[in-house]
Amino acid sequence: MELKDAFILGIVEGLTEFLPVSSTGHLILTAHILGISHTEFTKSFEIAVQLGSILAVVFIYLERFIKDFETWKRVVLAFIPTGLVGFLLYKLIKGYFIGNDLIVVVNLFLGGIILIIADKYCERFCSLKDIDELPIKRAPIIGLFQALAVMPGVSRSGATIIGGMLMGLSRKSAAEFSFILAVPTMLAATSYDLLKTGGQFGSSQWELLGIGFVTAFFTALVTVKAFLKFLNSHGFMVFGVYRIVIALVYAAAFLL
Repeated sequence: MELKDAFILGIVEGLTEFLPVSSTGHLILTAHILGISHTEFTKSFEIAVQLGSILAVVFIYLERFIKDFETWKRVVLAFIPTGLVGFLLYKLIKGYFIGNDLIVVVNLFLGGIILIIADKYCERFCSLKDIDELPIKRAPIIGLFQALAVMPGVSRSGATIIGGMLMGLSRKSAAEFSFILAVPTMLAATSYDLLKTGGQFGSSQWELLGIGFVTAFFTALVTVKAFLKFLNSHGFMVFGVYRIVIALVYAAAFLL
């Protein structure tokens, strides 16, 4: 991996982390197009670079993080299922799920269909306009949806948004819950992975991580604001269709 590769991957991460399209799937596909070998470092890079995107959310929602205890209660309860799954299945995720192209294609395709169905459901049944209106007991259920994203191609944000809509959150509030829930989730995932593998990185690899991190931060900053503005007048249909298309592109690139 070269410096320009880290820069490009940082942009891809920042663009896709909070959209329901699977950032991991896009990172793997981009790495393939760039001719980057899928090594242990690139696997860790794909996890660690997400931290830049996450800190963009902290920047945007800083006041809510500091003052809104009701939101935090729901976020903590939703994080618990994901944290347990991630901790218990860490070796399986790194050793089998990440880099498994067939799993990515299937999850992208099926996720697109489910997202379209959930979006239609939300038109009639999503009445909760703010995260704080979500009944406490429904928060862990959204966390279970997020836990499905241990498999690449599912999309952490996509699974959480679908779970949020099925629990009654409006499209925008489901997206915001997904953004905020990403903070403890990805901080835990990144910290745990770097604790396991960071000691093996050389100075040049840390430089690549730094470039990807900074690029992802600024790209995500713009993307999140644009995404929320988009949801004021649109739904997730276009993202569901996009997932199906990109699944076919992915299949052509890796499986045919």
